[in-house]
Amino acid sequence: MLKIFSHYFPLHVVRRLCIDLFLLVAAVVVSAAFRPHAGELIWKDLLPSALGFSTVMVIASFALGLYRPVDEDSPRAAFARLVLAVLFCLPTGYGLLLLLPWSGFASLSMQIQLLVLTLVVLILRVSLNRSQASSLFAPRILVVGTGEDALEVQRILLHPEQGRVEVQGFFSPGNSDEQVVDAGKIVSSGSLTNAVSQLKIDEIIVAVRERRGSTLPVRELLDCKLLGVRVFDLSSFHERVRRQVRLDSLRMSWLIYGSGFQQSLRQVLVKRIFDLAVGLALLVACAPLMIVIALLIVFEDRGPVFFRQERVGLGGQVFRVIKFRSMRPGAERNGGPLWTVSNDSRITRVGRIIRRLRIDELPQLLNVLMGDMSLVGPRPEQPYFVDRLAREIPFYGIRHCVKPGLTGWAQVRYQHGSSVDDAVQKLQYDLYYVKNHTLVLDTLVLLETVHVVLTG
Repeated sequence: MLKIFSHYFPLHVVRRLCIDLFLLVAAVVVSAAFRPHAGELIWKDLLPSALGFSTVMVIASFALGLYRPVDEDSPRAAFARLVLAVLFCLPTGYGLLLLLPWSGFASLSMQIQLLVLTLVVLILRVSLNRSQASSLFAPRILVVGTGEDALEVQRILLHPEQGRVEVQGFFSPGNSDEQVVDAGKIVSSGSLTNAVSQLKIDEIIVAVRERRGSTLPVRELLDCKLLGVRVFDLSSFHERVRRQVRLDSLRMSWLIYGSGFQQSLRQVLVKRIFDLAVGLALLVACAPLMIVIALLIVFEDRGPVFFRQERVGLGGQVFRVIKFRSMRPGAERNGGPLWTVSNDSRITRVGRIIRRLRIDELPQLLNVLMGDMSLVGPRPEQPYFVDRLAREIPFYGIRHCVKPGLTGWAQVRYQHGSSVDDAVQKLQYDLYYVKNHTLVLDTLVLLETVHVVLTG
């Protein structure tokens, strides 16, 4: 994992982004080099233009999900992802070529060459993304613990999203730790330092909750860290790898003394300017789509277009959120608030489509401009559910220390929730956002939201 502006990025994804960026820049240079009178090219204009074109193409590919783990996808899904990328990236690339300040050396034939080379890069990305990551830079990991937590750590590390890692085994910290992992993978090298030295370990994951007494070899862990081995506990492991703050390993002292959870005036001001600028641009860009949705809602049942509902925002303050109506009029009038479930009979046909594509939330851009919400943040809940969840889930109120968002880290990392268990999973992602939110993370969430909207 690579930490950039308080957010953890998978190293294999960063590596692929850099490779594709280099390939696209090289494609521009090669296309220019084959032109007649190539020596007369204005390189001081060519290279910035090449970098700008390549950056936009890589960002578009990222937003369309070409860098997501693909082992969970079928070949048909990978092909559909490629088709979507081609349909979006090639017209965008052609429009970008017309806007770039290189009319003096970018002929029509050069532009066609660039679009063909861009198509080749997209095909290579989809093909290579389906293969296993190289083991050349794979970290060698030792898990301290043999219980359920150690087994979960192994399962997370072996997920395709993490790239290639090598789990060398499990080190038993003492007789008190239960053994549910494969007995053949338990390391029996005496001391922890000996095991680390023999196996050439790069990282140690401490998957043990009980740390009192002689359960954990603290002195040996310190010796390993002084030798250059990276050591992580469960809390830091889940934050770094899963990009969530786990409730089952969370302590009040960690919230008080740990890094993050900062709300400086500068951060608030910069985020507000970002919300206003991007929110206004999105409202203008989405206006035609919003008009079409409004007409479809009216034509279906002649009911109201918008739906207003009380939600809990910053500091626990209640405000009224605006949405496109996706349910029958008066769906909650008799029974009170209810979680939406799969195949909910209250949802209209148009509502089912716009909810699946997450575009029923578009009118909340008005809430963003009015200052009740932000573009990115924890999704606001109804007061009824907030009161219930705050009683059942520890630290739930922390999510209200930032403005709620039109979209959020939990929304792009987890499915639509309809239970307390789902609320727990989403809260863990919300806590990660509250702890680490920056404009970089906000931009990443917006790009991931594009992928969710385009693919449903």
